[in-house]
Amino acid sequence: MTSRTSPITYSADRWFRDGHGKLVVFQRPNPPLVVWIAARIIETVLHVGSPKRLVEAVAFGALFTWGWLELFSGSAYIRRVLGMVVLVALVVGRARG
Repeated sequence: MTSRTSPITYSADRWFRDGHGKLVVFQRPNPPLVVWIAARIIETVLHVGSPKRLVEAVAFGALFTWGWLELFSGSAYIRRVLGMVVLVALVVGRARG
């Protein structure tokens, strides 16, 4: 008798595991997230002016890139949903000013 995963279990696993069965909810940050974190840290030091606006733009671009990559190539459904939530939040936040 072979062990077979039911479709319900497989579907639930796809929310938190990649195609190889590895848990992918918590991973090492990828480059866009590292850039975003660094830019946010630098923003805390800068108070006004062009350098602060430049760093804010870099932070926005890095987080937007991360959200886009997760939405369209995230390894688990939860990561794709998180990418979409981040993108919507960024666009709404930018639209509100």
